[in-house]
Amino acid sequence: MSRGHAPVLLAEVLDALAPRDGANYVDGTFGGGGYAQAILDRAKCKVLGIDRDPDAVRRGAALKEHYAGRLALAQGRFSAMEQLLAEQHETGSDGVVLDLGVSSFQLDEPGRGFSFRGDGPLDMRMEQQGSSASDFVNTASEAELADVIARLGEERQARRIARAIVAVRPLSRTGELAEIVVETLGPGAARHKIHPATRTFQALRLHVNDELGELASGLAAAERVLRPSGRLAVVSFHSLEDRVVKQFLAERSGRVPAGSRHAPASLPARAPTFRLLPPRPCTPSAAELSRNPRSRSARLRAAERTSVPLAA
Repeated sequence: MSRGHAPVLLAEVLDALAPRDGANYVDGTFGGGGYAQAILDRAKCKVLGIDRDPDAVRRGAALKEHYAGRLALAQGRFSAMEQLLAEQHETGSDGVVLDLGVSSFQLDEPGRGFSFRGDGPLDMRMEQQGSSASDFVNTASEAELADVIARLGEERQARRIARAIVAVRPLSRTGELAEIVVETLGPGAARHKIHPATRTFQALRLHVNDELGELASGLAAAERVLRPSGRLAVVSFHSLEDRVVKQFLAERSGRVPAGSRHAPASLPARAPTFRLLPPRPCTPSAAELSRNPRSRSARLRAAERTSVPLAA
């Protein structure tokens, strides 16, 4: 397993996926390869590892060689898993795992600009191309900035923070942005359990990478590629992600009426396409929290694909 990478809720994910010999699986957020490696070690199966980050794909080369013929890697979005599976001559999958959010490798590399704990360029692009966080904060209107920080960061002081950013921009460094947020929120904010800039950085990252839109599309893609009895396991790290997953699975398992702002297009009333496994989300044990404090907000939701076909 890649050094420094600790896959969250690993045992619970494996229990949910129940890897078996002869099957094939999709690790839609390959990262350090922790889930893919564990699946391959559990059964004589195949795994397609997908990641938006080209660094993750390059980092996985040694693991691919170790599991020659059983592990394939593809750079791309997990919402494209149907096409990427077809490129591997697979018509479907027996299991899909998604570990949402930013990886430890991205957080720990200041040059990627995901974290305020080490000064670096204000980037945050998972694919390392397209518009960066710096591009957005330096060109968006004050109203646009406030909307993104409030909606995606759930930050109550979004208007004050947006006003402060506009007053001093252009910004190019994570340290600059973090300092502005701390100064705006005042000394009292620093006494809270989380850093004052956490919500603002979360909001910008989600916006730059369209993570909630990608999640909605990815869940729908998993629904299409999973064979009957195939398993879906999704690990989320904050309420916005978890809400999308919860709503999607609730609709698809027939637990609530269709309709959600973030979830994929709703299905017509018919038999459910998923069965929840288990009904409630899993959270890290005390032992895992002690080993890996970054797992503290993780929640695993899992479901099994039924034999109900999708509407044409």
